[in-house]
Amino acid sequence: MVDDTTLEALYDYPAGLDAPFVQVNFVTSADGAVAVDGVSGGLSSPADKKVFALGRDLADVVLVGWGTARAEGYRGLKRTETRTDRRARLGLSEVPPIAVVTPRCSVPPDSPLLTDTVVAPIVITAGSSDPAARARLADAGADVVVAGEDGFDPAAALAALAARGLNRVDCEGGPRLFGDLIAADLVDQVNLTVAPLLAGGGSGRIATGPGAAPLRMELASALADDGFLMLRYRKRGR
Repeated sequence: MVDDTTLEALYDYPAGLDAPFVQVNFVTSADGAVAVDGVSGGLSSPADKKVFALGRDLADVVLVGWGTARAEGYRGLKRTETRTDRRARLGLSEVPPIAVVTPRCSVPPDSPLLTDTVVAPIVITAGSSDPAARARLADAGADVVVAGEDGFDPAAALAALAARGLNRVDCEGGPRLFGDLIAADLVDQVNLTVAPLLAGGGSGRIATGPGAAPLRMELASALADDGFLMLRYRKRGR
């Protein structure tokens, strides 16, 4: 692995963004499994966790699907000495909010995303979701955004984040959200860690959902640590 200064320079967002730049983070086994026992932690390593935390430190907002947030036990992001110092140096807000995508507005008002957080979460839902559920989340302190009528509209969601000044978007999955972003051609960078493990069958892909024409990416960097390969792919011209 490289030193922290070089790592930050490699993974930082382009300067002067005036529109959302979306990076997506995933870890897979060498045979393509996205999880072990239903969660991604079994595939990770200290180096991968460092890159994952850096993605949060450098972002304006963390974007995640509700299924992943629920399975992984998400809470609001916390202050840490490294995060606080880095974000202050870069002129970013103290802690980035989490924006959770839930077309049916399924996040309960007592979720740790709302009750254990420094900054209010953003709940991105569809217009067809239950208005009462949206009102309950708003009353609990969430910033509720309607992006799409009958389902999730990725472009509308990113426009809503941009309207809030949140252009540095760090997407942490899950597979359906990643698939939706691919289908809408809204992925600018993929940070993919390949773990030196064979997990066997039973686990899904890192992207699912609607089919899309293949999108060509360029390899921007490759790092290795203890057998784990950390790859960074960027869309051409970004």
